[in-house]
Amino acid sequence: MTTAPLLSASGLHVTFPGRRGGPSARAVDGVDLDIGAGEIVALVGESGCGKTTLARSLLGLVAPTAGRVTFSGEPLSYSSRALKSYRKRVQLVLQDPSGSLNPRHTVYDAVAEGLRIHGYTGDEREAVAEALSRAGLRPPERFFLRYPHELSGGQRQRVVIAGALVLEPELIVADEPVASLDASVRGEILALLLRLRDELGLSALVVTHDLGLAWNIADRVAVMYLGRIVESGPVEEVLTSPQHPYTQALLSVLPESGGAPVILTGEPPDPSRIPGGCRFHARCQVLASGEADRAGVADRCRTEGLPVLGRRGGVACHWA
Repeated sequence: MTTAPLLSASGLHVTFPGRRGGPSARAVDGVDLDIGAGEIVALVGESGCGKTTLARSLLGLVAPTAGRVTFSGEPLSYSSRALKSYRKRVQLVLQDPSGSLNPRHTVYDAVAEGLRIHGYTGDEREAVAEALSRAGLRPPERFFLRYPHELSGGQRQRVVIAGALVLEPELIVADEPVASLDASVRGEILALLLRLRDELGLSALVVTHDLGLAWNIADRVAVMYLGRIVESGPVEEVLTSPQHPYTQALLSVLPESGGAPVILTGEPPDPSRIPGGCRFHARCQVLASGEADRAGVADRCRTEGLPVLGRRGGVACHWA
């Protein structure tokens, strides 16, 4: 693994205008994140925490309000030509393969679409066949003339992955890549992503709400809450010894955790009205139980904000 990151976000903010002139929603509210060459990073958090918006911003689909994204040391430019070149090197794999694939296109056309958009001049049939083989659909010629409705859910997801691989990207962003699949198929797709990393040196950002998935696939994990990363580090370190109460709560619901699940009260706050102090304090089980009081940090939790967590990882929590 190289020391310089392949993809890097620095001080990233993404805000959306409020309704009827109301306050802006801070979907991403200060994020530093690195992804190294050949590294798989899991971005974890519950729905609405901003992880998909962060992923879209890293892909150049949403321009940041502040901060910047760099790829191979070069700042990302948002001109049409620069983005087209960038998206050849960084590909997206979406959650729902049925929604990602045009039902009127054959598997061959679905995989070849990226080649045609980018003006590929080599042997198209050979490139499509190789991408399908790498994605585990063999012999590939057997799938060329099939339509999405003729495939299983796992096969459809492999076609989506093949469509990303055909351009030989350096990094893929996978947004909940196995959420819509049966449990028996999930392991196969995760094993495929790991094999692609080992064989091709492919980097990946895997967006998920499932810490069990992160444990099985990632080298590093970043836990996101209300627009910020609140804990990050090597996956074994974070998931065997979580420091942030939010990470502890997410882990507590896994069957293998062995303890009683932590039930968080209420919903995540509105990103247009982020509370003062620690942004998790209104739902924090450590604060609610009196443990933060006993540690002498309860007032800081309620009133003192925390700095953006640096790219070296750690935990953003007064109590921790």
